[in-house]
Amino acid sequence: MRAISITEYGGPDALVLTEQPDPTPGAGEVLIDVAATSVNRADLLQRQGRYHAPPGTSEIPGLECAGRVAELGDGVTGLEVGDQVCALLAGGGYAERVAVPAGQVMPLPPRVDVVTAGGVPEVACTVWSTVVRHARLSAGELLLVHGGSGGIGTHAIQVGRALGASVATTAAGPRLARCGELGAQILIDYRTQDFADELRGRADVILDNMGAKYLARNLTALAPDGRLVVIGLQGGTKAEIDLGALLPKRASIAAIGLRGRPVDGPHGKAALCADVVARVWPMFGDGRVKPVVHATLPLAQAARAHRMLEEGGVFGKILLTTGG
Repeated sequence: MRAISITEYGGPDALVLTEQPDPTPGAGEVLIDVAATSVNRADLLQRQGRYHAPPGTSEIPGLECAGRVAELGDGVTGLEVGDQVCALLAGGGYAERVAVPAGQVMPLPPRVDVVTAGGVPEVACTVWSTVVRHARLSAGELLLVHGGSGGIGTHAIQVGRALGASVATTAAGPRLARCGELGAQILIDYRTQDFADELRGRADVILDNMGAKYLARNLTALAPDGRLVVIGLQGGTKAEIDLGALLPKRASIAAIGLRGRPVDGPHGKAALCADVVARVWPMFGDGRVKPVVHATLPLAQAARAHRMLEEGGVFGKILLTTGG
């Protein structure tokens, strides 16, 4: 099969299209003929040598895919060869075939084609596990989404509105207005406005992709009993926490990752995927949530896709298709 290999850690040119052996599904796994995958910021970090694949998983980048079931491993039930599916991966998506635990394989979201679905599982599972399952966002609360123009941000805005919450977001330029079209009601241009001043003491839940750089201001923006969830470290890894700012608000901070979770167990990927199918897929079905795709490129142009994401200006997801 064709797959993208990381020849050495570094820039986008480290991504090279190579021939790799076809994976084989083990017990409880499903082999998928990949139609599409997508580019996530975690892929850029992996290419740079800053985000390694969990032990025992594929070194090929790619944290999600969609395609058709090619083969079932022993013990897999509820799926048939030829089914169109999408899947949450620990790696291996930048390839024509990938083997994945059956619990991480999901039907396509309603009203979403098999190529577009290649950019849904990672954002859907990330947002649901953080904003809803952990932070317990509920109707009437205010959700602040940092980076509202990204893949996770565009999805989080829509899910927040679908749950009856108000949504504030940070972005810049024309992308900020597009966040408003997705349902964000408070639009904050991070180049000219300070979100902490705009939302002082009002944000019930904050979904943060910046980490250290935003920590102090996030605490300022949090409402009493507010919940800050950190999912990215684009602004650094180390910062000082003022516990005096947390105690009076009864606020909490969590740093939550997805890739390294186990498959099974109450916090495992299988349970999360089942919850997403049950709770998020109906939002696609009735149109409250839609995929946001910036561009679709062939797998061989993975390096170009990485450059596009690094240069900025991307709104939503960049998809990579295998042509299969």
